[in-house]
Amino acid sequence: MTDFSGKTALVIGGSRGIGAAIVRRLAGDGAAVTFSYAGSAEASAALAAETGSKAVQSDAADRDAVIALVAGAGPVDILVVNAGAAVLGNPLELDADTVDRMIDINVRAPYHAAVEAARQMPEGGRIVVIGSVNGDRIPFEGAAAYALTKSAIQGLTRGLARDFGSRGITVNAVQPGPTDTDMNPGDGPMSDMMHSFMAIKRHARADEVAGMVAYLAGPEAGIVTGALHTIDGGFGA
Repeated sequence: MTDFSGKTALVIGGSRGIGAAIVRRLAGDGAAVTFSYAGSAEASAALAAETGSKAVQSDAADRDAVIALVAGAGPVDILVVNAGAAVLGNPLELDADTVDRMIDINVRAPYHAAVEAARQMPEGGRIVVIGSVNGDRIPFEGAAAYALTKSAIQGLTRGLARDFGSRGITVNAVQPGPTDTDMNPGDGPMSDMMHSFMAIKRHARADEVAGMVAYLAGPEAGIVTGALHTIDGGFGA
C-alpha cells in the first residue's frame, strides 16, 4: 500500500470499472479523491459514500467542461484520466459523429485535462492516462478507430513528459488488456477469442490495474515518466 495522506487526486471517469477501482485504491491509501462521471449518477453516489470521495458530473467529450472540471479542482497532486469510449465495427459502416465523439473522449480530454492540471500542479505531481494494449496491437478486425485513439495516448504521454519534466511532474500511460468490467466481462462472448492471444488466459481484475496506477502515483515512481505500462496477461507479447 502507498501512503497518499495529504495528497489530492482527481480521477476523470471514476464511477465504474477500472475508474472505480482507482478511486477505491487512491482513497483507501489516504488520498482526498474527486472523481467525475458522465451518466452513472446512482453508482457514483454509492462510490462516493463508500470511499469518502467527491463525485462531480462532467462530460469528457466536452472540452470546455473538462477544462472547467480540472481548473475547479484546484492544485491536485495526482491526475488520472480514465474516461474512455470504445467504438468498434466495420469502418465503412461506422457513424462518423460517433467516431469523432470517441476521439473527443479518448484523445482530446486527456490532453486538455493534463495541460490544465499542470498549470496548478505542484512540483513532483503525477499524471496517469489509461490507454490500451490496442495502441500496440490489434489482432482482430473492426478496431482501427479505437486503436488510433490509444496510439495517440502514447505520443501524448511521451511529449508531455518532456514538457513537464523540469518540474518533476511525471506523465505515464497504463495500457490494460482485457479487463473484467461491465463493458468487457471476463465471461463475455469475446472472452475465448481474447484469451487465445494471451499467455495468462484470463481477464485482468480492475484492482490489478489500479495497483499499477497507485505505484505510478506514488513516491517510488518519481523517475518513471514518458513510459507505457502494459498490463495485459501477454496479449501483446
